[in-house]
Amino acid sequence: MARGVIENLIEQLTKLPGVGRKSAQRLAFFILNMKDEDALALAGAITALKENARFCRSCFNITDADTCEICRDSLRDRKRICVVEEPSNILVVERSGGYNGLYHVLQGSLSPIDGITPSMLRIKELVDRVSSPDCAVEEVVIATNPNTRGEVTARHIREALSPFNVAVTRIAYGLPLGGDIEFADEVTMKKSLEGRTRLE
Repeated sequence: MARGVIENLIEQLTKLPGVGRKSAQRLAFFILNMKDEDALALAGAITALKENARFCRSCFNITDADTCEICRDSLRDRKRICVVEEPSNILVVERSGGYNGLYHVLQGSLSPIDGITPSMLRIKELVDRVSSPDCAVEEVVIATNPNTRGEVTARHIREALSPFNVAVTRIAYGLPLGGDIEFADEVTMKKSLEGRTRLE
């Protein structure tokens, strides 16, 4: 009986990204040895997430209400929208502490080879937000991934927003702080040079 319960949990844990059989075994036995209230709190958090999570009607971030906390925050800069591919990208930008505007989640990136077209993303909703008569947005910051799909998506968004009086910018990318130039690939080095700034 106990072996069946453990095996079932291990099997479920291996469905998580990056979790192999050995890691799943360690996690299963860790959960088994947790205090009852902690284990039940974990199970409750997963259940609550699956039952209550939905997309914000404005930016398509994950929320448990009609609009997310960021969209409801009156202290956010409503003149800027940062466009990201996935809700998880918002957490990364927020942790940086360098942005205080609103967001728009595309829920993916364009990939004609894989059949992912503009109509399958939240690009139309972004255009609708920017073109709205009561829109105060002055800048759309495109923060899609620095890969082929992200670049194609960024170009498409720029073209879609070209009829409107809004600045469309792209996040800079290149060499990481603490990195070694000798280990940089050609594309990263090229982007670093293109994104260079004047030393003050």
